Amino acid sequence: MAGINHVVLVGNLTRDAELKFTNAGLAISKFSLAVNRRTKKGDTWQDEVDFFDAVFMGKGAEAVSQYLLKGKQVGIQGELRQNRWEQEGQKRSKVEIFVTNLQLLGGGRGGGQAAPAEPGGG
Repeated sequence: MAGINHVVLVGNLTRDAELKFTNAGLAISKFSLAVNRRTKKGDTWQDEVDFFDAVFMGKGAEAVSQYLLKGKQVGIQGELRQNRWEQEGQKRSKVEIFVTNLQLLGGGRGGGQAAPAEPGGG
C-alpha cells in the first residue's frame, strides 16, 4: 500500500530562486522557503522559523522564476523527496520539497498567479 506524502506550505523566499536547465531543456528552479510558526512557552507565545529547500520543475518553473525573489511570499504544494549521495566516503542525504503547484501571494509583481507543474515534473 502506498503511503501519503503531501506537503502544503506558505512562507517567504530566503533568496532569489536559482533557475537551471537540464541537457534536455527541462527547467529546474531551486529555492528556500522560511515558514513562521508560533509556539506557546509558558504564558507567552514565541515566533519560530523553519527553513525548507524546494525544487520546482517544468514550464511552470520557468514561467514564474523571474518572480521568485528574496522576500516574496509563496504558497506551495508538493511532496517530500530524499536525495542520497556519497561524499568523501560518507553517506549523505537531504530532504527537499518537490513542488507540484506554486502560488505567488501578497503584493508586488505577479501576485496571485498560479503555476502548476506538469505531470511527472516535466
